[in-house]
Amino acid sequence: MRLKLVPQDTNFDFFKYAKATFGASVVAMILSIGIWLTMGLNFGIDFLGGTTIRTESTQAVDVGEYRAVLDPLGLGDVSITEVFDPTFDEDQHVAMVRIQAQEGAEAVTPETITAVEEALRGLDPEMTFPSVESVGPKVSGELIQTALLAVGAALAALLVYIWLRFEWQFSVGAIAALVHDIVLTIGVFSLLQIRFDLATIAALLTIIGYSINDTVVIFDRLRENLIKYKQRALRDVMNLSANETLSRTLMTSGTTLIALIALLVLGGDVIRGFVFAIFWGVIVGTYSSIYVAKNVVLMIGVKRDWSKPSSGGGTQFANIDA
Repeated sequence: MRLKLVPQDTNFDFFKYAKATFGASVVAMILSIGIWLTMGLNFGIDFLGGTTIRTESTQAVDVGEYRAVLDPLGLGDVSITEVFDPTFDEDQHVAMVRIQAQEGAEAVTPETITAVEEALRGLDPEMTFPSVESVGPKVSGELIQTALLAVGAALAALLVYIWLRFEWQFSVGAIAALVHDIVLTIGVFSLLQIRFDLATIAALLTIIGYSINDTVVIFDRLRENLIKYKQRALRDVMNLSANETLSRTLMTSGTTLIALIALLVLGGDVIRGFVFAIFWGVIVGTYSSIYVAKNVVLMIGVKRDWSKPSSGGGTQFANIDA
C-alpha cells in the first residue's frame, strides 16, 4: 500500500483568501526590508575580513573546548572547523580557527593571534600552528559584490528560462516568488542575527533552485490543464493544477524538511546557519509557489489557447472572491 499524505482527489480552494495571502506576503516583504535596513546583517568573517589560524594537535579536536578557551578573549565572531583528510596520520588532528577583524583594525593584530595561540596551547601544550592567513576588508568587499552578482545572475537566468519554456506572465510570477523567498530569508537572518556568510549565499542559491523547481512543476500542470479545460475559468484551472500536484509538493517538502531537521539538531554550529537558511527557504518556497507565483499569474492573465495570441487582461483580483 502506497503512503499518501493527502487524499488522491482533493478540492482545496487555494484562492479563497487570495487577497489576504498575497497582501500578507507583501507586508512580510516590507517588514523584512525594514528589519534589514534598521538592524543590518550579522556578517561573518567572509564579509567582514579576519584571520584564519590552522592548528595541529595529537589530541582529538573538541570544538566546544576550543570555543570555551577563546570566549574569554572577546574576539567576536569565531568559527572553529575540524579538518578531515584521509592522508592525515591517526594522531594528526587539524582544525581551522577563523577570527573576524576587530573593529577599527585592518586585520587581526599579532598580539591577538599570540593570545589565541596561548589559549589553545592550554588545551594541548604540543599544539602547533602551521599557517596564519588574513582576509582584508578589500577582499571582503569583493566577496559581497560577487555574492550579489551570483544571486542576480541566477534570477536573470531563471527569468529567461521560464519565459522561453512558458510565457512571460509565468516568468514574472516565478521571479516574484523567488524575490519573496530571498527577501523573507534575509529578513529572518537580520531579525535573529544569525551569522551571514558565504555559506548563507550558497543556501540562498539552493533556495532559488528548490523554489523554482516546485513552481515549474505546478506551472507545467497548469499549462496542460489550460489546453485541456479551455472553457473553465482561470482561477478554477489553477486550483485544479495545485490540487493535482499537492501530494507531490507535500511529499517532496516533507522529506526534505525531515533531513534538514536532523542536520539542524545534529549538524553542529559550523553548518547551522546554512541548514537553517535552506529549512526556512523550503517552507517559504513551497508557500510562494502557490500563494505568490500563481497569484501574480492570475492577476496578469494568460493565454487560454497556446496556438492563439493572448487576449490580455485575464482574471483580476477583483473577481477572485466571486
